[in-house]
Amino acid sequence: MPLAETTPSIRLVTEPATHVDADLLVVPAFDGEAVADSLPAIDKATHGEVRRAVESGEFRGRLYEFFVTPVLEMGWRATRVAIVGAGKSADFDTERLRKIATAAALLARGRRIRRVAFMLRGAVQTREGVQAITEGLVLAAFSVDEYKTGERFGPPATELTVVVPQQDSSQTSALEAAIERGRILGESSNIARTFANEPSNVLTPRVFAERAAEIARAAGLGVDILDEKDIERLKMGLVLGVARGSAEPPRVVVLRHEPKGAPATPVLGLVGKGITFDTGGISIKPAEGMERMKDDMAGGAAVICAMRAIALLNAPIRVVGVVPTSENMPGGKAMKPGDVLRSASGKTVEVINTDAEGRLILGDGLWYAQQLGATHLVDVATLTGACVVGLGKVVSGLFGRPDTWRDTILEVAQRAGDRCWPMPLYDEYFDQIRSEIADMINSGGRAGGACTAAMFLKEFAGDLPWAHLDIAGTAWAEESKPYQPKGPIGIAVRTLAELPFTYERW
Repeated sequence: MPLAETTPSIRLVTEPATHVDADLLVVPAFDGEAVADSLPAIDKATHGEVRRAVESGEFRGRLYEFFVTPVLEMGWRATRVAIVGAGKSADFDTERLRKIATAAALLARGRRIRRVAFMLRGAVQTREGVQAITEGLVLAAFSVDEYKTGERFGPPATELTVVVPQQDSSQTSALEAAIERGRILGESSNIARTFANEPSNVLTPRVFAERAAEIARAAGLGVDILDEKDIERLKMGLVLGVARGSAEPPRVVVLRHEPKGAPATPVLGLVGKGITFDTGGISIKPAEGMERMKDDMAGGAAVICAMRAIALLNAPIRVVGVVPTSENMPGGKAMKPGDVLRSASGKTVEVINTDAEGRLILGDGLWYAQQLGATHLVDVATLTGACVVGLGKVVSGLFGRPDTWRDTILEVAQRAGDRCWPMPLYDEYFDQIRSEIADMINSGGRAGGACTAAMFLKEFAGDLPWAHLDIAGTAWAEESKPYQPKGPIGIAVRTLAELPFTYERW
């Protein structure tokens, strides 16, 4: 599995565009902008090709539109220029900048261009813009075709450059730090995507835990891997219940970030669903599309890779990550509808639908994060089809309490490019998951399914500030877009990684 070593070098250039040494210099331009007049040096370098393209309508600045032309002027070090459409200037922000940087780097990959430079333009803060560009360029290095032996998508760039022309030299160190931050966040997102893309015959719970430990130790995190005996000793009956039907034993990945001098509180607890394959168990899923269930550990991957970024970025507070990982299979020992499971917290759950297994393992995970000292909780999971029905595939569902904690996560997520939408947690939703023989049932039916699942998890969060991200619709892209090939997205990694840096507002 590719790790950080595969990321190309990234450098900062604060000199004029003529000094940029690259095979392709990418420059954003806006819808309706008189590009040749705004960028006279680049128009001159192409011997008027930029003006011709705009006047003929070949390039109009529409979002993700590209015009690529050779540099013909003597004295320039770049050999080609790509003008990329950034859409309307009023809609331009760091999220759009990140996406067009990814689109440009993917275009370069498709053309097998190895040295790519991207120029910062537009009304965004310079440091935030540099970080967004870097993240975008690095995100383009991910490939879904690792297992192909024939023709594959072009190789990622070997050299990346972020261009901030005429920048005050006193800002250089801050911009270089922004590049480093963007590199770490982009890399970590790509590692999470690699996890989610792995077939389940390769990425079993044990392998998932081993790879997580390797990544975490390389980043300087503390690591504990709980095996089935440890899980049984801790009386994690929900994890054990889900794992019963599989020949593969479960694991619980525990990661710790404990920086020197960190305050005793707060302690952020991140919990991720790590189902490496979900058949639905006895309540088996339809065959069509079941192969996608290899990505049911995307929430767990997000936690592992966010913890990596948190360590490498030296977040100032303590953070613990807990990822219960298992398969959900319909074996002879599998849990059955009607079974009652006892959680590590002592709460009992009547199993109504064995395909509602993610919330079970998260229940024990949330409990364990509190045993490790967490004072604030966030869980991430590909949890419910109901969330996909309600919000589609462009936004994750966000539940939480109190509202101030939920809104903090919403703000961080929007800035990180992980769209989410606040969802309700009314007490009446719990009525749907009351059991006649246990504390609750694990499925409240189709009506409000994302909300009742969140209410189930809320029962395991104690009285702590807690939030739940349902990423069932956003973890995987069903179709290719200019900035995102079909496949895993790496959702929530950047959000979770940035969250500890906002702790003074909690």
